[in-house]
Amino acid sequence: MRLTSGGREVSILDDITLTIPSKQFLAIVGPSGSGKSTLLGLLAGLDAPTTGTVALDGQEITALSEDELALVRRKKVGYVFQSFHLMPTLTAHENVAVPLELAGDAESARKADALLKAVGLDARGHHYPAQLSGGEQQRVAVARAFANQPAFLLADEPTGNLDTATGQQVIDLLIQLNRDHGSTLVLVTHDQALAASADRIVRVRDGRIASDDLRNP
Repeated sequence: MRLTSGGREVSILDDITLTIPSKQFLAIVGPSGSGKSTLLGLLAGLDAPTTGTVALDGQEITALSEDELALVRRKKVGYVFQSFHLMPTLTAHENVAVPLELAGDAESARKADALLKAVGLDARGHHYPAQLSGGEQQRVAVARAFANQPAFLLADEPTGNLDTATGQQVIDLLIQLNRDHGSTLVLVTHDQALAASADRIVRVRDGRIASDDLRNP
C-alpha cells in the first residue's frame, strides 16, 4: 500500500500476505510507523490497498462501494479505537445502542443495557463520555464494538491511553469476548505483556511481516 507525501510516493505496507483463522486471538506488534495500524485498517475495510486484495469471512471486500463496505462492517466488524471515538452528545447507553438501532434491532435498548452490565457500567449508562473516566469510556467503546456480536473484533492500541490496571481490565474484557463468543480478535499493541496473551503474534517492521509466531495452536 502506498500514499503520496511531500510530492513523493511512500510505501506503507509491501508484499503482505496474512491469513487469520476464525476465533483466533492475534496480536500485531512493531515499532511506530511500521504499518501496524494501516494493516488493521485494511482488515476492517477502513483503508483500501493500492494493489492486492482483502477478504473478510470469505468475502473479497476490496472492490466494494462505500455503502457496501459500511454494511459489511456493520454486520461483521467491531472496531475499538485508542481514542475511544464515542459520540460526545450521546450517553453511554445511547452510544452502545447506535449500532443496534442502525441494524433495525427492536430490542436495542434492552441489549444496550445488557452490554453495559457486561462491561460493569450498568450504573453509568445515563452519563455522557465527558463524565466518564478513560477506562470507562474504553469499556463503553468495547460494548459498542460488540453490540451486533461481530465475527471480528479489531482493536488499535486499546490500552494506549489507559493506566496499567485499567488497561488490563479492558484487555481481559476483549479476551473474554473472544473466548466466550468466538469472535476473532485482532489487536495492535506496543505492550509486549499484552501480546504475550495472544494465540499468535505477528511482528511488522518497515511495512513487512518480520515474524509470525503461533503460540497457542
